[in-house]
Amino acid sequence: MKFTETSLKGSFILDIEPRGDNRGFFARVFCQNELREHGLNPVIAQANIAFSARRGTVRGMHFQFPPTAETKIVHATRGSILDIIVDLRPESPTYLQHIAIELTADSHRALYVPERFAHGYQVLEDNTETSYYVGEFYTPASEGGLRYDDPRLELVWPLAITEISTKDSAWSPLSEIEPDLQMKMGLP
Repeated sequence: MKFTETSLKGSFILDIEPRGDNRGFFARVFCQNELREHGLNPVIAQANIAFSARRGTVRGMHFQFPPTAETKIVHATRGSILDIIVDLRPESPTYLQHIAIELTADSHRALYVPERFAHGYQVLEDNTETSYYVGEFYTPASEGGLRYDDPRLELVWPLAITEISTKDSAWSPLSEIEPDLQMKMGLP
């Protein structure tokens, strides 16, 4: 696997190194040793898939507060997405900054999302499926979210939003939750 660190420390683009022959190719998409060598959390507590029928669907921006903050490795296994992560580490020089990476089934590219980051994406093709390897168990009591259209975040979605859950539309604006967010996301 090839690891390319993004401008948000601890987040990585993961590219496969295919080994091809007359049958096609074989490539590793997860390796505990390689993740550990890059200082990343190699634990998978859960593996999840999400299917989105309509182009323009937005999912996010989701996170869990410590002590059950999640790491994620996200792939588009069918179709394509624009994946966005936001740094929620109050002590980080990139606090509230984000990156956007296109993930496609054809590229086999993945994004490693560190703990204490918000994550979300927009579906770029109908009938898109994503796969997540998650480093912590889903804990509803620790769940949090940011609005996909919060003006402080300046997130740019490339398509008109066709679908979004009621829950994702109802997250409070950062202006109302930031002191609590900083306290809960801060280092102990």
